[in-house]
Amino acid sequence: MPCRVLLAEDHQIVRQGVRALLEKAGHTVVGEAADGREACELAQKFQPNIAVLDLAMPLLNGLDAISEIRRVTILLTMYTDRPYVLQALQAGAKGYVLKTQAADDLVRAIQEVRRGAVYLSPGVAVGLVDAYLSKEEEPKDPLTARERQILQLVAEGKTTKAIAELLGITFKTAESHRNRIMKKLNIHQTAGLVRYAIRHGLVRA
Repeated sequence: MPCRVLLAEDHQIVRQGVRALLEKAGHTVVGEAADGREACELAQKFQPNIAVLDLAMPLLNGLDAISEIRRVTILLTMYTDRPYVLQALQAGAKGYVLKTQAADDLVRAIQEVRRGAVYLSPGVAVGLVDAYLSKEEEPKDPLTARERQILQLVAEGKTTKAIAELLGITFKTAESHRNRIMKKLNIHQTAGLVRYAIRHGLVRA
């Protein structure tokens, strides 16, 4: 059955390609966002059936956007590493589709998640099964969702004042979050925070 889809992806060419793919399958793209904040605003405005989000987006990454959007969500990403997949599922994503396999997988993912199932691109699913069979445990993320948001904005070059304005918090609160992040990660320079954010998929290199 056709459904109403919100699409969030910061690369316009990719966004156009995905939109064409969805419309060819009979779905309606009710809104397009270029960053995570805009995606949250459009989700409230248009109330889509499904949100298709890029994992690494400016201002708010796909993982942290899931809880704010509160819609059935499929993440569309280039990241195949197991920690990203596990974090996505823990955040509430119902689908995890690799961009390299989007042409084959995205429409199928929408069908599956609308039936109440979880859909993972085949390459990702194999890695998760291997991890389960080997009983490997992933290290837990030491940061809260709010701290991850602030870390992402710091890594994007935003000042503490700009972060406070974007998130609707006081300068003192933003500064306190930043200091707590540095303490938790044992990182004491902005360059180190940027490297950490890149390694964990919050921003692109």
